[in-house]
Amino acid sequence: MLSLKRYRWLCVLGAEVGYFACLIGDFLPIRTASGIELHHRIFETLPGFVWLNVQSVILGAVYMFALRGYFGSYFVWMHNTSLVKTETEATITVSPRKTARLLCLDLAQ
Repeated sequence: MLSLKRYRWLCVLGAEVGYFACLIGDFLPIRTASGIELHHRIFETLPGFVWLNVQSVILGAVYMFALRGYFGSYFVWMHNTSLVKTETEATITVSPRKTARLLCLDLAQ
C-alpha cells in the first residue's frame, strides 16, 4: 500500500523540479528558433502564464503543485483500491485445477 502523504509530496517535488528544469532549459542555446517558439507556446497554455514574468513563473509553480498533488492522491487511491480483495475473492480458496476436475466430474455424471 502506498502512503498518501509521501507519494503526493514525491509527485509535487518531481513536478516542481521538472517545471524549473524546463524553464531553465529555455535559456540553453541547443534549439532552433522554431523550437524555442514552440517551447514558449507550450508554457503559455498554463492560464495566466507570460514568458519571463516572475509572477507568472510563481503562478506556474502553484499550478504544478496543485495538479501534481491531485494526481498523486488519485494515483494512490487507484493503486491502493486495486490491492483490496472483495469478500468473494477472499473466500474463494479453491485452486483452478481442483475446480476444473470437479467440473469434469459433474459433467461425467
